[in-house]
Amino acid sequence: MAKKEIKVKNSEVTEAERRQSRKELLRARKQQRQLRQVRIGAAIVALILVLVLIVAVVNELIITPNRAVATVNEQAISLRAFQERVRFERAQRIISLENQLEAFQGDVGIIQQFAGQAIIELQDAEGLGQAVLNRMIDEEIVRQAAVERGIVVTDEDVTAEIGSFFNYFDGGLPTPQPTATQTPAPTPSLTPIPAIITDTLPTATVLPTATLGPTSTPLPTQTPVSQTAFDEQYGELLADLGAYGVKEQAYREAIRIRIYAQRLLEVLAEEADLPETSLQASLFLLSYASAEAAQAGLADIQASDYLTVWNTVRSNPPAPDEEGVQLVTASEILWRTQEEFTANFGEQVAQTAFTLPLNRPSAPLALDPTTDETRYLIVQVSGREIRPLSAGALQANQQQLLAGFIEQRVATGVVINDVWRSRVPVVPVLDAKFLAPPTPAPAAIPDDLLPATITP
Repeated sequence: MAKKEIKVKNSEVTEAERRQSRKELLRARKQQRQLRQVRIGAAIVALILVLVLIVAVVNELIITPNRAVATVNEQAISLRAFQERVRFERAQRIISLENQLEAFQGDVGIIQQFAGQAIIELQDAEGLGQAVLNRMIDEEIVRQAAVERGIVVTDEDVTAEIGSFFNYFDGGLPTPQPTATQTPAPTPSLTPIPAIITDTLPTATVLPTATLGPTSTPLPTQTPVSQTAFDEQYGELLADLGAYGVKEQAYREAIRIRIYAQRLLEVLAEEADLPETSLQASLFLLSYASAEAAQAGLADIQASDYLTVWNTVRSNPPAPDEEGVQLVTASEILWRTQEEFTANFGEQVAQTAFTLPLNRPSAPLALDPTTDETRYLIVQVSGREIRPLSAGALQANQQQLLAGFIEQRVATGVVINDVWRSRVPVVPVLDAKFLAPPTPAPAAIPDDLLPATITP
């Protein structure tokens, strides 16, 4: 009987254990299923995060840098190229400031005075970015126009141009520049100078005896440097640029587009048949410090003649007044175009130079009536004729032609994307020493605070 009871109890225990094991098994399976779901969810979240990270990296390093900040006739300027150019421009300005600071022995005040614009540009990231983008658009227009006309700039051309900056000409001599004939200034004399140049009607024929007008003192002859010296100087430049993260290729591409512009200028001038001659005038000029002095000078001229007064002033100029102002001066302006007279003396003098009859004095002309230090001019035209334009005037006309060409292309074939505005590089960073206020000059010590002098 006892054995039977033991067997019943054992079977009850075994059944209980069996039920308990089944519950645990179900619980374990449920936990495993939940754990598997958690792991799957975590893996999905991790995968999503990885995908987001990959998309962000791809967008930041590949897609966004290749987005167009501007399109010039369907040719894109990428954000990457724009950012590289901004860094290059910043590096150039900083290197220039550092060199100037060294030249002026660390005087920041002088740098801020004479190179303040560069400092302002480096602090205004968006303003510099806008200027760089505009320049890149202009350069792309120039490059496209040059390619359309079959202009090619090779790597050898770029290397030669860089060498010329350092006076290195591959072991040779620079191409000699034409020597301009400088017209000597008239010798002061009390004898009236006769006007020997007659007024000539404008014609399209270049006068065979025409010469260049007066120019500034010719630049000294370039002294070619050796290969070793060039390599050293060019290496220093690249090292300076490299210190700011700029590669040599960026520098070379800036030189390449410069050559494109130079060659395109010549072709555009030929296409537009840009004139190389122009009606020009020469005149004698008396400059007075006040309207009263000019009226007195005009009375002297009417009492004798213009050239007598001009020679007298030129030979024996009166002493300056108490404030150092020269009361009257005499000078001669030789062969200038109407545009050059306008730029230097204003519209009134320019009109007079090309309308006043020869060898007749003008009425007093106010040089700049908007200031308190107005000079009053009495001029006498000594000649007008068609003459070859000076090198400076030719270049100015070519630059104006190119500017008009670019402006027309910008108006018709350029689209700008403002994505660049939030992505303008601010590196390399300008050293804070250039922003420090200059050291003020020491204040003078009042006499009453100076120690008394003891007489022995």
